[in-house]
This record gives sequence, C-alpha cells and structure tokens, in this order.
Amino acid sequence: MQADPLTLLHVVNSYAGLPEGFYTRLQPQPLASARLLHANPEVGRLLGLSEAALHTQAFLDLCAGRRGLPGGQTIATVYSGHQFGVWAGQLGDGRAHLLGEITGPGGNWELQLKGSGLTPYSRMGDGRAVVRSSVREYLASEAMAGLGIPTTRALALVVSDEPVRRETLERAAIVARVAPSFVRFGNFEHWSGQPAPMRALLDYVVDRYYPQCRVEHDDPDQALARTALNLLGEVAQRSARLVAQWQTVGFCHGVMNTDNMSILGLTLDYGPYGFMDAFQAGHICNHTDTQGRYAWNAQPSVMYWNLYRLAESLSTLGAPAEALRDVLRGFEADFLQAYHDSLISKFGWRSWLDGDDELVDDWWHLLHTQQADFTLSFRLLAQAPAQPQAFLALFSDPQAASAWLERYRARLGRDGLPDAQRISQMLGANPLYVLRNHLAQVAIEAAQRGDASEIQTLLMLLRDPYTERPGYASYAATAPDWARDLAVSCSS
Repeated sequence: MQADPLTLLHVVNSYAGLPEGFYTRLQPQPLASARLLHANPEVGRLLGLSEAALHTQAFLDLCAGRRGLPGGQTIATVYSGHQFGVWAGQLGDGRAHLLGEITGPGGNWELQLKGSGLTPYSRMGDGRAVVRSSVREYLASEAMAGLGIPTTRALALVVSDEPVRRETLERAAIVARVAPSFVRFGNFEHWSGQPAPMRALLDYVVDRYYPQCRVEHDDPDQALARTALNLLGEVAQRSARLVAQWQTVGFCHGVMNTDNMSILGLTLDYGPYGFMDAFQAGHICNHTDTQGRYAWNAQPSVMYWNLYRLAESLSTLGAPAEALRDVLRGFEADFLQAYHDSLISKFGWRSWLDGDDELVDDWWHLLHTQQADFTLSFRLLAQAPAQPQAFLALFSDPQAASAWLERYRARLGRDGLPDAQRISQMLGANPLYVLRNHLAQVAIEAAQRGDASEIQTLLMLLRDPYTERPGYASYAATAPDWARDLAVSCSS
C-alpha cells in the first residue's frame, strides 16, 4: 500500500484561529477526473515533500480538492477592496480554499487551491479556473521567483475535462499555490470602521510577520495606533521595492486592485499580467483595462494610491490622518532608491551619479519611440560598447541608438569599472529569458492537449533566467508576428 506523505507534514491553522467572521469553513468542490499535469519539486521541498511524494495518489487527491490537508482546517477568507479605483465592497476567496499552513524546511507556507469551487464569496462566478489562466499563473509565479522578485509560488497544476464557460467553452483546472500569507490590503479594508476585528487582524499580521512593528506603551490606545503606523511604513517600503522591481523587468501586473495587493509585498494574483516585448511607456497588458489605469508607467502611482486606501482602513485603530500621511510620504524616496539600485546593476554602474536621470529618461524615450524589445535591449547593452551590431539591430533607427550609446560609453568612463566586471554585473541583472506572452501561449496550447513538456522547459529556463543555454535561442528571441494579436483580459 502506498504511504501517505501528507501525514508527515507539520500543519498549523493560524488564520483559522481568527474570529469566525474572517472566513467560512467549507470543503472544495473536487474536479471530476482530475489529472496532475505538473508538480513543482522546488516548491515541494520548501514544504518538506519529496519529488516522489508529488506523484502519489494522496497528493493528487489533495490538489484536486478531493481531500483536505491532514490536520488542516479548510476555509475561504473574506475581504473587500477597490477595483479599478472604485469601491467594490465585500469580495473574498470566490474560488479559492485555504487548506492550512505547513511548517517546512523553507519556513511557513499557507497552501491554497485556486479554482476549487464555489464559496460564499463567489458573487456571480462559478468558482472555477481554466487551464489557460492556471498555466499562466503557474508559470508566472515561478518566473518571478527566478528573477528574485517577491511572489507567491506554485506547487502543482491539476486539470480535468470539466467544461467551464468563459468567452468560449474551456476546461477546468486548479492551481495549488503557496505563500507565507495571502492577507491583502483588502482584508484590512473589509474591517474599516470596526475596531475590534481590525485590531484582531493587526495583531495577527504583526505578531506573525512584522514583530518589529509592535510598540509597547503605557497607553494601550497609543500603542495600538503607533503599531499600526509602523506596519503601514513597513508595508509601504516593501511595496515600493516591489513595484520598482516590476518596472525594471518590464512586468505589468494588469489588475492592481487593492484586493490583489499583498500585505507582505509579494506579487499576488496573476491574472492579465504581461512582460513587455516592444517597449511602450503606456503599455496596457490587460485588454479589460480600457482606460489604462494599470499601464506600465502608472504602476508606481497606483501602488501609492492603494497604500492610501490601506492607510484609511488603519485609521480605524486611532492612527491620526496626518501621521498616516507622513508615513506614506516616504514611499517616493523608497521607490526611487530601489529603482535606482536596480538600474545601477542593469546599466553596469558603480553608483548613481549626477546626469543619470537624464540618460535613463532618454533610454526610455529611445526604447519607446522605436518600440525596441525591453528585455533584449538591456541584455545586449552589456556587450554593446565593444560590439554594438546586435544591440543596434534592435532599433528601427540605429543612428539614434548609436548616439545614445556614445553617451552611455562616456558614462561608463566616469565609473572606471573594468569591462569584465561590468559585463558580469549586467548579465547577472538583465535576464535573457522572461515569460513572454507567446511562450506562455505555446505552453497553454500544449497543456490543453495534456502535454506538460513546454511547462517543464519554461520552468527550467525561468528558474535561472540570466544564464544562456545552448539550443534555446528561440525562447530568448523577440515575439513573432502572430503574438501581436494575443489579448489577455480579466476573464479567467
């Protein structure tokens, strides 16, 4: 008889220890005839699961929603939020079930199924996810991890022949994903104006994830308000660093609603995201975003706006409005510091010098006016000072690119960094492989045929996106013409 590896996991239920109003206890709705399309041994090891354990019947049953996590308490959580800048009221895990929290070799990880059936928070939804969006989330979370960007992670992908109606008839799937916590800005927004549950949530988040924010004071109200201010400051700093990382790899989240913003500064909820191919400052990756609210160049200001909504909810705990605003005034400096630090690495510099703002602005203008490939422009810049041909070939007007390159050569001379050291720095900061939309689409089409080979290939490349691998040049190439017609929307 096959042993059940799940019984060996150390499981706790910290979020289920909050008052009942924070969630609903219920079981998933299993997928009919579910099959394991892919399991991620790297994430399995974080939880204490061997690769062999990921291919047992017990593991499939868990990820398909047919059984719970031994020792776990399955719940769907409630939250609220602003969607596209408008208050949407109560939201929640409309198609997700939190199975429990696993203490493993890689720390504490909540395990959640996405696409596992209806919950009280489904609103008009059907509680399901489809193969298309599930493959995209599965790949994106691991691509971000490979880039060193804070993110949720993907453990397994289960598919079935169960039909799901979207724009067309598609097939159902479940992603098993993990994170230290899935708490969002929207969890706090849900309890705005209700001090008792707001305090319970604050205490939970601070005690588990931000103990350094706790303030002791003779006046309990003062202690609570100052703790809330400290928490906001930490979340704002993490969020500033996160969006700076998004900007400098050309990543567009696509739906930066407050209910999709992680309280831990993780990239959360991969829906209509995209890594830019041809650079456009106002690039909109989400076909549903007709007003361009979540365009690439708007992401930092949207993150700031979202933090203000979080601050408004924390005022429930007595934090003065002016003090909350003072905390958020640090966001711009934190963002610029992280943004500059990233660009220093990407451009092969020692530090940020006077005049760099103008040179970088002109770089973005050059890429924008010529719609040069975001990823390859940075990557090929490493060799361009001595061997400019491949770099200049990315631009429709090589003369304009050459003029900028001359200024860049002069800037390198101010640093005096040896060429070998500079090139090594740049190749370690500018990925060769990113999850381009057309690569994800090829993997989706293969997955819909039951073939996980493209998923496996992409994960191999994306786990170490900075190292060139012989035989995989097509995965680093610019997008083919047919990819221009790919549209990604909120429909998943």
